[in-house]
Amino acid sequence: MALEHEDQQDDEGPLEIAIVGDLTDHESELTDKLLGIEPGGDCTIYFDSPGGSPYCAMSLMTLIRMRRLNVTGVVTGECSSAALWPFAACRRRIVTPFSVLLFHPMRWQSEENVGLAEAAEWARHFGSLEKDMDDLLADLFQVPHDMMSKWITPGKYVSGRELAEAGLAELVEFSELDTFFADQDIALSNGSAHRLKAHRPVEARKAT
Repeated sequence: MALEHEDQQDDEGPLEIAIVGDLTDHESELTDKLLGIEPGGDCTIYFDSPGGSPYCAMSLMTLIRMRRLNVTGVVTGECSSAALWPFAACRRRIVTPFSVLLFHPMRWQSEENVGLAEAAEWARHFGSLEKDMDDLLADLFQVPHDMMSKWITPGKYVSGRELAEAGLAELVEFSELDTFFADQDIALSNGSAHRLKAHRPVEARKAT
């Protein structure tokens, strides 16, 4: 996973972080970046990740919420599997028509030399974890649990346009990308826009 970070002054906009590749790679570095943002501070995270460890996802998601970070999540390519949890924890979510998100049941694997009793206990634990995490994902996106279950089992690729149509993100057309954030900055400087406080975007742009 590639992780990029630029120190920025308050008048230059929020901190920007890019998560590219397996979510688990450089987890400690990504954690340091999030801890470097003051509680309640702003941050933009760009996602192009196929997922990774569910425990890593839980940790990042917990940090975002515990520190009350005002995170804008942008899916520039793929945001799938475990990467969905930190994306869902973002207060504002942005996708393009070409964004891809894979919802599927959690997968696990164990070491080669694991005793039968330990393997059985791990299977029990993982089964409980899977159900709890699926419900949490629905709660983060603020959708019914049965709707999320239909996406997760047996698995569904959801496009950025579909996610926006479901009201879970804002859709930005590819032709508008070069002006989108500039327009947001102008609106904020003029006092004509306010920080989104809802975890679910309230002004999701519908596909035409």
